[in-house]
Amino acid sequence: MEKKLTQKKAVGVEGFVCIIVMVGFLGYMGNAMGSINMINTFMNTAHDLLLNTVFFIMGIAVLAGAFASILSEFGVVAIINKVLSPFMKPIYGLPGASALGIVTTYLSDNPAVITLANDEGFKKYFKTYQLPALTNLGTSFGMGLVVSAFMIAQSSIAGESLILPTVIGNIGAFIGSVVSVNIMIRFTKKAYDPSKEIVEERDESKSIEMRDVREGSVSGRLLEASLEGGKSGVKLGLDIIPGVLIICTMVMLLTNGPTNGEYTGAAYEGVGLLPFLGDKISFILRPLFGFENSAALAFPITSLGAVGAAISLVPQLLREGLIGRNEIAVFTAMGMCWSGYLSTHVAMMDSLRFRELTGKAIFSHTIGGIAAGISANLIFKLIG
Repeated sequence: MEKKLTQKKAVGVEGFVCIIVMVGFLGYMGNAMGSINMINTFMNTAHDLLLNTVFFIMGIAVLAGAFASILSEFGVVAIINKVLSPFMKPIYGLPGASALGIVTTYLSDNPAVITLANDEGFKKYFKTYQLPALTNLGTSFGMGLVVSAFMIAQSSIAGESLILPTVIGNIGAFIGSVVSVNIMIRFTKKAYDPSKEIVEERDESKSIEMRDVREGSVSGRLLEASLEGGKSGVKLGLDIIPGVLIICTMVMLLTNGPTNGEYTGAAYEGVGLLPFLGDKISFILRPLFGFENSAALAFPITSLGAVGAAISLVPQLLREGLIGRNEIAVFTAMGMCWSGYLSTHVAMMDSLRFRELTGKAIFSHTIGGIAAGISANLIFKLIG
């Protein structure tokens, strides 16, 4: 999705503010770690993340993409849509067709819902006030399959099965989505007349009752669907590289401390700022999310910008014994529900032509993500 650019004066206040912030940040880090160690840690952390995390996520994304494409090709997605549709109105206040938004974003990523929302055959089921809530609904389940598969794959590092915590996390994300969408619906009802139809009636068979399939034999369709789906996984793996390397490196430097009390320039060293701040609000974090160590706060913070970067934090946190099964449940819930929404909500709302409601959508989803984490924590405490 191409971003629109605007014009500003070449030299302005924000340029000087940027210089001050950058010098202050690098000065703070360099003073604590030593300038050479800081630079080496930046490079070594980014390199290790690329080799041992990004490519692992890409591998999972390729398999998940192939799996999702096969489900779509042979009508399983359509069946799921049929099963979920009757529940959408009472739970979300949305038409049954919106269930397709859950399925497509769970199998891919947040912006997939935009493709649906721009299809006239899909939009006909919605009233004007319902359309903006599609952003919150889709974002709640973005990259759900990749996040869930990644969490389960960490069982070998955790030394125990993480299937149950991941399932609980999915339930938490669902609860968060209900909270987010219903808050958003309250805002949109005030902005638009609920009785106003978005478009005139059209042939319903075009988008819901019929599906496109590839030509050829069953085996040929199976192979082509799996390969094309895997190719989308490669694209996803490449797309997350900047987020993982930049955001995750910064978060790790703000989360971890020195190696054995001494800075060496090794990967994953840091100044421990986030745990320090997290300790100050631990009286809130522990009862709400069940975080035993404030370093776990790094995951939800990173999820706000890029869930691909956030899940890459998990293996290191598990190896260091800073998180357990409860945190995996909460991470799965908040990772899915927030899934980089700060970096996608603005573009998605703009694409749907509801830019003026962007602030409301972000506020609603912030509450929804918190609700997802709290729900996962409480459910895990009950049955985990």
